[in-house]
Amino acid sequence: MARISTRDLFRIRLINNTFSNHHPPVRVLLKQNCLSSAPYSSSFPYIKDRPNSIYHPSVELLKLCQSTRHLFQVQTQLITCGLFPFWSARLLKHYSDFGNIEYTILVFRYIDSPGTFCVNNVIKAYSFSSIPEQAVIFYFEMLQIGFSPNSYTFVSLFGSCAKTGCAQSGQKCHGQALMNGVDCILQVQNSLLHFYGCCGDVESARKVFDKMLERDLVSWNSIINLYASIGELGIAHEIFDVMPERNVISWNTLINGYLKGNNPGCALMVFRKMVNSGLRGNDTTMVGVLSTCGKSARLKEGRSVHGFLIRTSLRLSIILDTSLIDMYSKCQKVELARRLFDSMSYRNLICWNAMILGHCIHGNPEDGLNLFAEMKNWSGDGEAIPDEVTYIGLLCACARSGLLTEGKRFFSQMMHTYSLKPNFAHHWCMANLYAGAGLIQEAENILRDMPEDDENASPESLVWANLLSLCRFQANANFGERIAKSLIDMEPWNFSHYRLLINVYAVAGKWDDVARVKEMVKGRRMRRMPGCNLMDLKEIVHKYRVGHFLQAGILMK
Repeated sequence: MARISTRDLFRIRLINNTFSNHHPPVRVLLKQNCLSSAPYSSSFPYIKDRPNSIYHPSVELLKLCQSTRHLFQVQTQLITCGLFPFWSARLLKHYSDFGNIEYTILVFRYIDSPGTFCVNNVIKAYSFSSIPEQAVIFYFEMLQIGFSPNSYTFVSLFGSCAKTGCAQSGQKCHGQALMNGVDCILQVQNSLLHFYGCCGDVESARKVFDKMLERDLVSWNSIINLYASIGELGIAHEIFDVMPERNVISWNTLINGYLKGNNPGCALMVFRKMVNSGLRGNDTTMVGVLSTCGKSARLKEGRSVHGFLIRTSLRLSIILDTSLIDMYSKCQKVELARRLFDSMSYRNLICWNAMILGHCIHGNPEDGLNLFAEMKNWSGDGEAIPDEVTYIGLLCACARSGLLTEGKRFFSQMMHTYSLKPNFAHHWCMANLYAGAGLIQEAENILRDMPEDDENASPESLVWANLLSLCRFQANANFGERIAKSLIDMEPWNFSHYRLLINVYAVAGKWDDVARVKEMVKGRRMRRMPGCNLMDLKEIVHKYRVGHFLQAGILMK
């Protein structure tokens, strides 16, 4: 067996002692005579003579460990009793299950002849870590020393490739699965489907799906999700219809696919079919349906869903309460949303943001500003510190009410008091605020000065396009025309810039110029291209809507 260094032993003991001072230790009943009493060596902490039995009470506690803190303590006991070499593989698995990549690797280093089980657990730990790309590197390193992979190896490998979105690495691993004859195993094929879906490779995913001799719900749900995610909802629905069986995830996938595809009618139709089939759905279902009702301002359907929640005695959670607030606000029933908000026994920041956005965008902006002041003085279950979404609502309120001074104060406050970095939405709101006050040059400058490294910022042409759409609503044709021509000079192939210029002329009543630009587009034989879209203030905020943060925190169960 490989030897563990005194330094690493001291390190583990130090961590164990540190956690023991703050957390209740794992209680281990030790018998002094249960092991042989061979002397210790200062350089080799194991007992030199093999103990009569490799059983130790700490081993049973491995099954009961619920955190790495407890695992540290069990490991320390096994090391000091000389049993670490015999139970290292079990320890390795537990560290891997807890996602502790550092200690998974540390334990792996001291296993003299690691087998497939140990290597698989390291690959699994890498795939769940913040450095999933290392799983593939580690795999090929192990191949060089004689590692023999199995199906479990490739499930984790494809998971890591899906997480990184690296098509090249995934294709190499696919080739390895073929070479090792495990490509026809169901779990491997499902992992392949997920990987190709994450990479957007529909053709490869469909080939895998069509060649599957056996399919389970994971297989069907994966292929439906892939087509729904790329907007091929017709194909997704066709596959859904021929599924031999469905679960809640199947219905949720189709509902959310129609929601993202801006087809709320079909999303609600699928929900009604699901209810008629006898399934109630879960929180993810209800959030999706309520988001659909809110996005399309379908108050009648939204109330019907609310009634369904009450009739079925589905326990209202903070997630569902917040979704109802969001739905009623977008349906212009802010007073109903406020009643729900006031009745909540527990609130978090997402709840506050939903109600503030409801007032600021769909209701009385002044009520939103007052609610923000109330939030800062709130003494509930926890402190609600404003975030980027909060300030989008506040700046929207200022833009709607023409409160330039207050808007500038909030913009400064978010940066200097709360250390929040403004993103594209905040700069756009401020530009709208300046333009509403007639300060067109300031509106242009604030978008010019937007940091280039802002991960939420659109490309330069899209930033200018949104400023142009702002000027379209202000009917400032001269300024809009200047910006549009600048965009056309930069990207003469982009149809969206011509469309924006047509809108500016149309709002200004310059119909001759509208016809001229249309003829120019026809003469250049331009086709409609993906590019910048006209967005008003509500659409900008919609990209940061509360539903986005709700769905980010919910797993499709």
